[in-house]
Amino acid sequence: MFVDIAKVFVSAGKGGNGAVSFRREMYIAKGGPDGGNGGNGGDVIFVADSGLNTLVDFRYKPELTAKPGENGSKQDRTGAGGASLRVKVPVGTIVRRDGNIIADLTQSGQEVIIAKGGEGGAGNARFKSSVRQTPRIAENGDPGDIFEAELELKLLADVGLVGLPNAGKSTFLSVVSNAKPEIADYPFTTLSPNLGVATIDGQNLLIADIPGLIEGASEGKGLGTAFLRHVERTSVLLHLVDAYSEDVAKTYSMIRQELANYSEDLTKRPEIVALTKIEGLDDDIIQMQIDELQKAAKGSLVFAISAPAHIGLTEVLRVLKDKTLELKQFEAEEVEEAEVPTITLPDDKLADAWKVEKIEDEDKIVFVVSGQKIERFARRTKFDNYDGVNRLRDILKKLGIAHELRRQGVEGVSVIRIGDHDFTFLEQ
Repeated sequence: MFVDIAKVFVSAGKGGNGAVSFRREMYIAKGGPDGGNGGNGGDVIFVADSGLNTLVDFRYKPELTAKPGENGSKQDRTGAGGASLRVKVPVGTIVRRDGNIIADLTQSGQEVIIAKGGEGGAGNARFKSSVRQTPRIAENGDPGDIFEAELELKLLADVGLVGLPNAGKSTFLSVVSNAKPEIADYPFTTLSPNLGVATIDGQNLLIADIPGLIEGASEGKGLGTAFLRHVERTSVLLHLVDAYSEDVAKTYSMIRQELANYSEDLTKRPEIVALTKIEGLDDDIIQMQIDELQKAAKGSLVFAISAPAHIGLTEVLRVLKDKTLELKQFEAEEVEEAEVPTITLPDDKLADAWKVEKIEDEDKIVFVVSGQKIERFARRTKFDNYDGVNRLRDILKKLGIAHELRRQGVEGVSVIRIGDHDFTFLEQ
């Protein structure tokens, strides 16, 4: 059973109570306070485990409770701390409390304290002072966090397989990886996402087979939005189109529209298109279908493959590997850039950090943006990378430069120049 949404009652341990106690020993008539502190309650800790890919366990274990801390005792003995509860969850699990995200576990082995145990109360020994020699007070331990957690799983994969039912996704996954999805010659064979690992040139690719989409899926038709969420976390999309479709271009465009309806960001994801089931088809028919897909795909690479016949699989996997590595490198650079202080400059200094100049160059208007920081971002941008240029556009917005460009009359097709690089103000 595949479950990607669950609710669970989380209860961290209560802190132990502090003790009120006085030394009562021979030859010590008036011993001082020696009540110990209560122990801290245990935490509820979620641990991301790459070996899991469903939240089904939480259907049968709806309560997660950590141990309370023990009470303090005499002779300044602090109560033992309550044992924390460590809970394994799939990588890609999002945890919400009252609708707000409190954890997003995206790395295998990542640990997050979901519910904090209560602190143990102080014993009376802690309250002794020069004016309070015999305190008879102690604290109760604090309660631990108690709430209902909403869990949502969005699978993390390098490659997400999308396409209509019977496009050949499960067959592709079973051939290139170690996965064993159910395969049959009827729609909606796959009723839950499958994960598999493919190896190409020594590089592993985690591939997710997303159940078949249909027209209206973004509105809940067919399998609906139940599995579209899993596409959000994939780095690269492999869009499979059945070579026997009556209109491959229409089939391709329909799925792209459903992705766009669900989230516009999905249409910006790097994509590879594969025409499937080409075994037995004449070369001229295959080429005709490829030509139609290339027109519809508008620049995406198009391959012709047959999973059962092992035709074209190596070439596709190599391109997917390269795209994935490129994206990971880009994301690593993005993290590094996020630490550059330019983006967080105070508002009163932003104007000094850059300037915009409108010039005429070979009978066209060019908006030249200059400044040490923004030029550094531009130097690090790969202008042949679709997402890299879009990220630079986002930085222009964050720095307030986009606002100034609009003030100076920029349009969507206007040319922006930063350093040696030209690009349009809006994506074309």
